[in-house]
Amino acid sequence: MKKLINISLSEIKLNDLTKLKNETLILGSYESKKLSTVTEIFDKKSKGVLKKLISREELSGSLGNKVYLPNLEGINSEKVYFIGCGKENKEINEQEFLAFSQSIANAAIQSKAKNVHIFIPNILVKNRSEEWNYKILARTLESNCYKYFFKGKKNQPKNTLSKVIILKTAEGKKLPALSKALKVGHITAVGMNTSRDLANTPANICTPSYLATQAKKLSKSFPVIKTKILGEKEMKKIGMDCLLSVGNGSAQESKFIIMEYSGAAKTKKPNIIVGKGITFDTGGISIKPSPAMDEMKYDMTGSASVVGTMRAIAEIKPKSNIIGVIAAAENMPSSTATKPGDVVKTLSGQTVEVLNTDAEGRLVLCDALTYVERFNPASVIDIATLTGACVVALGHEATGLLSNDQLLADKILDCGLASCDRAWQLPLWDSYQGALDSKYADIANIGGRAGAITAACFLSRFTKKYNWAHLDIAGTAYGGKVGKKSSGRPVPLLTEYLLSQK
Repeated sequence: MKKLINISLSEIKLNDLTKLKNETLILGSYESKKLSTVTEIFDKKSKGVLKKLISREELSGSLGNKVYLPNLEGINSEKVYFIGCGKENKEINEQEFLAFSQSIANAAIQSKAKNVHIFIPNILVKNRSEEWNYKILARTLESNCYKYFFKGKKNQPKNTLSKVIILKTAEGKKLPALSKALKVGHITAVGMNTSRDLANTPANICTPSYLATQAKKLSKSFPVIKTKILGEKEMKKIGMDCLLSVGNGSAQESKFIIMEYSGAAKTKKPNIIVGKGITFDTGGISIKPSPAMDEMKYDMTGSASVVGTMRAIAEIKPKSNIIGVIAAAENMPSSTATKPGDVVKTLSGQTVEVLNTDAEGRLVLCDALTYVERFNPASVIDIATLTGACVVALGHEATGLLSNDQLLADKILDCGLASCDRAWQLPLWDSYQGALDSKYADIANIGGRAGAITAACFLSRFTKKYNWAHLDIAGTAYGGKVGKKSSGRPVPLLTEYLLSQK
């Protein structure tokens, strides 16, 4: 995924804003009956137009309010948008600033201009810096320009926006720090869009082999990432029978993908992210009902988020070691498919009674979680569209979080707030573990009504040797407000977390 737009920061004097010769200028305006310094400059040049708008309450300055003024007299810019910044010196929260940034992005896109200049005053976000503001703004601009259309579709709407220059006065010599923040936010959005491209790709194309190919392409683009692919023969040899059992019914070969980023000494423990990569999930023999089954191409969004995050990490280049792992398979019904009641052996040596073949994500992940022990990780986070129960519990707003380490869980929750990609912690109590008891194996693959929790309990059986967290993204990866489209989540959360690990 290439950057959709070029985003940069440029210094400017306030009086020069009216002199800019460009297609579109977006200005931030505080909520006040009095003119701010910037609006006063524009009001004088336009012979009192802004004062009239304020008196008629058409230019309110309330947070996110948008006013479009084409061909404003005395102003060189062809189109001018005023975006409300709320009351000056009044703190807002992260989600409010995200909504504000989306208003700016929408104005930039709606203008249908190729080049856009943006000038906004400093907005106070509780417990956040101005650098944070710029990071979120850049991320929002890039991610809002994203569109997915299958190659060959006629009359594809094209994104006209190609260049955004964010303007800033030279106060406090903060431009280098703000430029760096812009870059991180921009790259994070490219990671999001990379994830979205993979998740939105039809399942007849996006197979386990396709995921492997995309991981290899990422390594070619960013040699700092080394990619290794295990096929079914290699997995069988080392004992990943549980993962292989999921793909038994498919003509598509299962794949196990390891992407290693080395930004620190080899002695430094890596942080690992593990993605569920079920490229299509029919449910297997426990077949799903047909309505909305087309959405099951999104059952690999966990793996897509791993690729997107690794793409961001490769460009940002933090001084740490990070490994991205993908357990990829296609879950299909056939004469060779795993059956309810079958018992399979995991890489850990534990046996699993498969009571429901539609609870397959945990079967591929458990072998992946055992495999990563060999890296002696500092932390492991798995990401999976694992349970419908999590959607019932949390809807489409928050990612479900469960962990065997509270310090790790707290860090992820904080990073969720900082990235506007929030998670909510659910309990992982021992009292839930009994629901997974099996008469014929060490563990059953389903149990009880608390489906999101018992699924995590299953995974916890394979994570006793390291600090681990599980992200259930069934409600946040797609659906809700975004509809039948990938959201790009939780790439922002994962990127924020990995960059915080020094």
